[in-house]
Amino acid sequence: MPTKIRLQRHGRKGYAYYHIVIADSRAPRDGKFIERIGSYNPNTNPATIDLKFDRALYWVTVGAQPTDTTRTILSDEGVMLKKHLMGGVKKGAFSEEEAEKRFAAWKANKENAVSKTKEQLAAEKQADLKARAKAEAEINKAKAAELAKKKAEELEAKVAKAAEAEPQTETPEVAAAE
Repeated sequence: MPTKIRLQRHGRKGYAYYHIVIADSRAPRDGKFIERIGSYNPNTNPATIDLKFDRALYWVTVGAQPTDTTRTILSDEGVMLKKHLMGGVKKGAFSEEEAEKRFAAWKANKENAVSKTKEQLAAEKQADLKARAKAEAEINKAKAAELAKKKAEELEAKVAKAAEAEPQTETPEVAAAE
């Protein structure tokens, strides 16, 4: 039975997430499978991958063929590297301790890169929020100045209208003195 490691689609239209499964290559995409070894959610940033590492490694070593996308996922999680290192140990190229050391170094480097990416995204989001708040404050300031100007003009118009409506109370002597 030719087995494949592939994705099984779930979720709603436009918001899909996937189960990573081991299935017979002749079975339908969302149909019968042998074992579920993880999940993949591309909707988050960065994508969320939950994988049973040991089971994925087992299936890869016994000959299950991953599809292109699952091969990328397995490579990102380190399953393919671990398989490669196990092959080197089997051939006698290096010891098992050396293989574990190399894998641990790769994993630490990978986690460091992912954490840097997450920090950078968070920093960009904060900078965007600050810029938007500053722009909104400028707009509000401009609106307040415009409103104050409009109120001052209305007050001037009221004062001028009141001055025109007031009858002349000047006496003829005051008018003659001027």
